[in-house]
Amino acid sequence: MADAAWKTQPAREVVGVFDDAETLEAAAHDLLARGFEPERISLLAGEKAVVEKLGHKYEKVEELEDDPGVPRMAYVSKESYAAAKSFVFGGLATVGALATAGAIFASGGALVVTLASGVIGAEAGGFIAGVLDDFIEDHHAKRLRGQLAHGGLLLWVQTQDGAEEKAAMDILARHSGRDVHAHALPVATAAKPA
Repeated sequence: MADAAWKTQPAREVVGVFDDAETLEAAAHDLLARGFEPERISLLAGEKAVVEKLGHKYEKVEELEDDPGVPRMAYVSKESYAAAKSFVFGGLATVGALATAGAIFASGGALVVTLASGVIGAEAGGFIAGVLDDFIEDHHAKRLRGQLAHGGLLLWVQTQDGAEEKAAMDILARHSGRDVHAHALPVATAAKPA
């Protein structure tokens, strides 16, 4: 019965504009601590995706606050990003070490050389991981700078009822969110709560 009620009631969401990544991150962290599922928290997608979807550039992020069709991306905490990065980049170092070790072993190198190659391979894998890490960090920073140049960073959170709406508005405002308000979403846009 709860599924049927969710599908027939328009969902609501709270939105706020943040002047820097640190306050946005703190607000999102508090939302998660309050029990909001990560899939109900979203951020504005990159400028290219927004322009492609809307068919035009936007001047200020405030133009996009209440548009349910604007492309968004899921919020990922710094902790989740760091854990995923460690997993992926650690794997690259291992692949580099194994590939280098395999090449030396296949060429008939001595066991000592093969064991030493693990260090060389790990360094090569670490170098590749470092380059990818820098690329991802630069891409993320560029996206944030672009949004800040348009007036700030948008954060949306879907709410299920009036109590959640009030809690979300209080959290965003407490973390220096500007223009914090709620609006209705079309039913097709709303995510079904877990």
